[in-house]
Formats: sequence, structure tokens, C-alpha cells
Amino acid sequence: MQDRDLSEYSPSLSSTSRHLPCDHQLCGWSSNCKSPKDPCPYIVNYYDFENTSSAGFLVEDKLHLASVGDHTARKMFQAPVVLGCGRKQSGSYFDGAAPDGVMGLGPGDISVPSLLAKAGLIQNCFSLCFEENDSGRILFGDRGHASQQSTPFLPIQGSYVAYCVGVESYCVGNSCLKRSGFKALVDSGSSFTYLPSEVYNELVSEFDKQMNAQRFSLQEGLWDYCYNASSQELHNIPAIQLKFPRNQDFVVHNPTFFVSHHQGFTMYCLSLQPTDDSYGIIGQNFMTGYHMVFDIENLKLGWSNSSCQDTSDSADVHLAPPPNDKSPNPLPTNEQQSIPRTPAVAPAIAGRTSSESSTASLLIPFPHLMISLLLLLR
Repeated sequence: MQDRDLSEYSPSLSSTSRHLPCDHQLCGWSSNCKSPKDPCPYIVNYYDFENTSSAGFLVEDKLHLASVGDHTARKMFQAPVVLGCGRKQSGSYFDGAAPDGVMGLGPGDISVPSLLAKAGLIQNCFSLCFEENDSGRILFGDRGHASQQSTPFLPIQGSYVAYCVGVESYCVGNSCLKRSGFKALVDSGSSFTYLPSEVYNELVSEFDKQMNAQRFSLQEGLWDYCYNASSQELHNIPAIQLKFPRNQDFVVHNPTFFVSHHQGFTMYCLSLQPTDDSYGIIGQNFMTGYHMVFDIENLKLGWSNSSCQDTSDSADVHLAPPPNDKSPNPLPTNEQQSIPRTPAVAPAIAGRTSSESSTASLLIPFPHLMISLLLLLR
């Protein structure tokens, strides 16, 4: 297993790449094709980012993975996945967002975990672990530990098209607020966490009351709750706690981010933003220090405290490589596909798939995962 820096993908430099044809079952945009054998196009508009979109063609290629589990020798696999090879980008792509591209981790039929499960390599689940230095790991096929906390995914308009959870209440320090709960998307592609405006206003007001430090704003009001804090005061930063059903607690012990040093003080900002939407977004910053498990088959989110160092060694998974060590199944053919089709929608919104026979565990270590993992593409 090796850590590798990500870089732009070019199909012309890959000997295993091929365009996904318009007549393939996984092509959701075939109505825009002139011929069944033309490359399948795609276009995605990101409603979380103003005027941001990506358009191009779908490409099939091989993803190189290392197996882990059962204390057996690690084996290498090549798994078929679908990539959206962008030809035209707009909006935040020009501002440095996701310079190496985005990885499809949603519950949809062409996301990476769904295709790995359909190929019989893994259970339809995966885990993420982010470290304080913005590095992390993805472990495909990981259902986590029996002792982890969990909460069920909620449907959106009757379908499980995103990793949506219900927050019943929330606390700042030892003060639990009275406002009723809200729904939130769990999105590793969002660097920060967003709360509905009314929830945000109540929470930040309580946070500010408990912070015994000078407050100011940064970047023309983008970050309104920043503080000059001495080393002693940093120990008194109140934790933020989200309460899920069945008394499941998700605690963010340090919900701030470091800005710079100034005259012997350290500047920290509360890493929350308001949104006008009725739901929130639990972003990557709130996941730091946790082993986050996205169990698509059982429709639940799991989490446990973790430093990410021993995630792959301690995961409760079982290795089951393809029979006779053969290559995994290719992408499902039209005849093999029986997944409900849904239209292309924005990041973190996807269609649901499932798998019954996937029991392998596959690991990719990634350095610098700050904003390059979005739950996108159906």
C-alpha cells in the first residue's frame, strides 16, 4: 500500500480506458446521443456552489485497490469504475475547488462503491477517516465495529438518494438548545458544515456566549465568529454536540479552524456557515477524528472515534476475493442491470443500489482529502 498524490486523469494516457457507449444501461443521458455507439455524455450542476457545473463524457477504466482484512496477505485488484471526464467546467472549478477531480461516493448506480459491490468485490458500504492534517483513508466494504454509534439514513421524497440523517437536537458545551431538530446531508465533499439559518443563529449565539475571547470577523463577513485566543483559552472552546435518534451523540470537540498567529495570540474561527435551505450539511470538518461508515445496504451511518492510523487493521470486515483469484466482474451489462434509474442531479443526491454477495474489503489511502471527495453523479 502506498500513498500517492492525486493528479488530473487523462484517458489517452491510460491503456485500460474506454468510452462508455450511449446504449449502455449505465448511460443516463442517452437521449442526447446521435448514435447508440457515441460516447455517453453527462452534465452535472452543483446547487451547493453557485454557477458551478461539469460536462463531458463517461469513461470506463480500472481502479487499482489493495485488499485488507482477516490478517491475510494483502492482494491487489483492478476494479472497473465509471469516470466523468470533464470537457467543460464552470464556477468553483476555476477557483481551485477539486483540482484533481471528484470521486463519486453516493448511493447511485455509477458511484464507485456501488460499482465495486455490483462487481462482487465488496459489501455495499465504505468508510472514511479524516486526520487533523487533512489526510485520510477510504476503506471500501467496511461496515465498521459493532460498538460504533449509528443512525438511520432518511429518504428524500420517498427515495434514498443521498446520505440524509435526522438531527433531533443539539448542544453547545453543557447547554442543550430548545429549538427542534433538522435534517442534514452527510457530505464529505463539503469542507465545512452548514446549518439552516434559524439553527445556525441560535447555535452561534450560544457558542459566542461561552467563548471568553475577543471576537471579530474575517473575509468581509464570511466568517463572523473568529477569536483571538491564548493557549489557555483554547482549552475552553465549547464542543458542539448533535443528538441523533435513540440517544446517539455526535460530538465535535473542537469545531474551529486555525487562521494565523497575531501578536502572541492564535486566531480561530467557528467552522459553521448558515444556509437558506431547510436542511443542513455535515461537512468534512465535523468528520475529522471519526471513523465514518456509510452502510448503504443497511441504510445507516456509523461513527466511532479514530486517529485513522489503524483503521484498515481493525476494521470488522472479511476478505473474499473473486473465485480462483480471477479478475473481478466487468461493468454490469444491460442484461445484468436491474437498478432503478433516476435523473442526473446535484452532488450528494443519488439513486440507491444494493448488493447481496459482496464481502471484500478494499482500501485506498489518500493524502489531502480536503475538498476532493464529493458525493455526486447519481
